[in-house]
Amino acid sequence: MNIEAGENRGPGIPALLTDSTSSQRYREHLEKMGIFDGRYRVQKLSDCTVAIPVLKEKLSSCILEELTTVVAPGSSCRETLIMNPVLSKRARIQSPAQKLRIDLCELLESHGVAWPRDLERDLPHSWQKHGDLIVFSENCFNDTLWKQQGPELWINVASSLGVRRLAKEGCIQDDGVRSPTVTLLLGDSGWVEHIDNGIRYTFDVTKCMFSAGNISEKQRVASLCCSGEIVADLYAGIGYFTLPYLVHAGAAFVHACEWNPHAVKALKQNLELNRVSEKCLIHEGDNRQLKLQDVADRVNLGLIPSSEPGYEVACRVLKKDTGGILHIHHNVNSFIRHAGLNMNGTKEDVIKWKNMAWKEWAEATESQIRAILMKVSGSPWHTQILHLEKVKSYAPYIDHVVLDLDCRPLHEM
Repeated sequence: MNIEAGENRGPGIPALLTDSTSSQRYREHLEKMGIFDGRYRVQKLSDCTVAIPVLKEKLSSCILEELTTVVAPGSSCRETLIMNPVLSKRARIQSPAQKLRIDLCELLESHGVAWPRDLERDLPHSWQKHGDLIVFSENCFNDTLWKQQGPELWINVASSLGVRRLAKEGCIQDDGVRSPTVTLLLGDSGWVEHIDNGIRYTFDVTKCMFSAGNISEKQRVASLCCSGEIVADLYAGIGYFTLPYLVHAGAAFVHACEWNPHAVKALKQNLELNRVSEKCLIHEGDNRQLKLQDVADRVNLGLIPSSEPGYEVACRVLKKDTGGILHIHHNVNSFIRHAGLNMNGTKEDVIKWKNMAWKEWAEATESQIRAILMKVSGSPWHTQILHLEKVKSYAPYIDHVVLDLDCRPLHEM
């Protein structure tokens, strides 16, 4: 065995030094044995030797002998240190969450605080980003240790994530307008601008909701052919669906109903930003008091968990002579409908139960709408389920779905 021992003094990372002709076989074997330290790059030296970074605690005399007699017979190696190690490409790629953890660990250590193991669970792994503002969910940064760091904590978090402002959300308020409970952690203003499918939205995150999870439905609305149509959006918010109808779907005009004054303010700005303000009339206040009727070819009911309070309004605003299409949003709970079944079934069983629950809700809603149309107009209507679209899931058995319901007065049939 031809092994030389080197001195391991001073800073540096452990490595094995061998000739270049044997280095590839050494590396492959060390990787296979879990001894190669993949955090650092292999270094080629001017004398045609190669330093391979290793995990010192896993090295043994048996491994060294195996390298020189079996892996590369006749080769030699010795332990050494790489004094100026270079991170490997893989090690240099960090997710924002990983970088945040490292930076916060250094912050605590600078104050003489050791990193508690359970603190890992209190860190965010994802967040909403709107320009230079990040909004964290309510299930992070709750440990008392964070409060002890004061404002310095949020300055460091913002710097780590490359933003200037931070906010944290709480529960949605049960105030009828789904106002968010969002607290600014760093910064003076909650106003942000967000670009979604080519549409510009501006709003105050502390006053208005913006659900990134609804992007698929906004894209679906944008793909509809609404040329020449009049649309009524009964729960317009900041323009989540009003704007796709106008900007992409080609609607001739939209009646936008909204009773949250903060959302109305944002909606007005968003209509201006996207240059469609002349094609929209905002009806501020409770849509159940809306005097509008017999005007719409299409009605959007985008309130969750249920838009049922708007069913009669929607039926009134549909054109009496030609009818139109209702897009009805709802959170369907499939657990309640199928609690009597074996809930420990396969994935295919769960999908089947969900589809059954959606179909039951859609058919019940169709009957309900048909009865309301009869009541409002005094004559029978024909209704047809055109499509059921899943938007997203809130829990294992709660799904946000949209029912496209075609409604026509019978004399048009």
